[in-house]
Amino acid sequence: MKSFSESYKAAGVDITAGYKAVELMKKHIARTKKEGCLDDVGGFGGCFGLDLAGMEEPVLVSGTDGCGTKVKMAILMDKHDTIGIDAVAMCVNDIICCGAKPLFFLDYIACGKNIPEKIAEIVGGVAEGCVQSGAALIGGETAEHPGMMPVEEYDLAGFSVGIVDKKKIIDNTRMAEGDVVIALASSGIHSNGFSLCRKVFNIDNNDPMLYEPCEELGGKTIGETLLTPTKIYVKSILKLLEEVDVKGISHITGGGFYENVPRSVPDGLCAKIDRSKVKVLPIFDVIAKVGNIPERDMFNTYNMGVGMCVTVPAAEADKALEILNGMGEDAYVIGSIIKGEEKVTIV
Repeated sequence: MKSFSESYKAAGVDITAGYKAVELMKKHIARTKKEGCLDDVGGFGGCFGLDLAGMEEPVLVSGTDGCGTKVKMAILMDKHDTIGIDAVAMCVNDIICCGAKPLFFLDYIACGKNIPEKIAEIVGGVAEGCVQSGAALIGGETAEHPGMMPVEEYDLAGFSVGIVDKKKIIDNTRMAEGDVVIALASSGIHSNGFSLCRKVFNIDNNDPMLYEPCEELGGKTIGETLLTPTKIYVKSILKLLEEVDVKGISHITGGGFYENVPRSVPDGLCAKIDRSKVKVLPIFDVIAKVGNIPERDMFNTYNMGVGMCVTVPAAEADKALEILNGMGEDAYVIGSIIKGEEKVTIV
């Protein structure tokens, strides 16, 4: 017999909806099962067995993040099956920057009202992100918060753990003048800069322009373009790490180039980015035009079409490009490492 409280339901929390949501999401979670998963959904903790074969000094690497106000876009568009991909991407794309292979993921959903079908749709996206990154979805939490947020609203965050042999951690200490910076194209705006987008496109007032076909976007609407899920680079980067001497990786998230590229560059060196080589996606041109935003601010807020930067020795650049493009990435050289104190410059 499952628990039920009429009093709790009257206060705004229907625990039976939670049970139904779990049943609906089980098929999605099953897609992410991999060797190491020890528990079924529903326990108090997610268990995962570690295979440490071949590792001299295993290091666990963790990352946590959310989707920011991109969730607002999903709610407005009433499309909830891809926002979970963003939650996974923001975590696993971070931990791969130090060379860690994702092991598992957990999600957290806070909602004004637990609508089982919607929650299962969200988790379906999370599962898809886990499949794309090779991580197992081993647990999560859905919390109904009546009075804290409107019934139609929710927020989504996640947490991931990966593993890497200590001697293989990417820590930029071997980066040198003359190394080459390679860009991996983004799928769009990803999950950053949405507060500025909300202002530019009047999203909070559900401006009609969000739903009108946009010529600059090839006939797609601004709304559906903004909702394009974040690209997950894990499998491509793991393949690259097997065959190329990677000296630095930057995930281009909030803060754009100016905040994220320096995180992978050591003191005394600078990543010199050739602006003319950056393949800026049309959505960024639209944002800059409609919002009258200076280019410097755009590069300091958005990925501008570059979801990740990888630094490799010049002698291995061609091999790196061959591997990455062979994995389905649009990879190309956008700069090099020079001496300097700025850590990044765009010219």
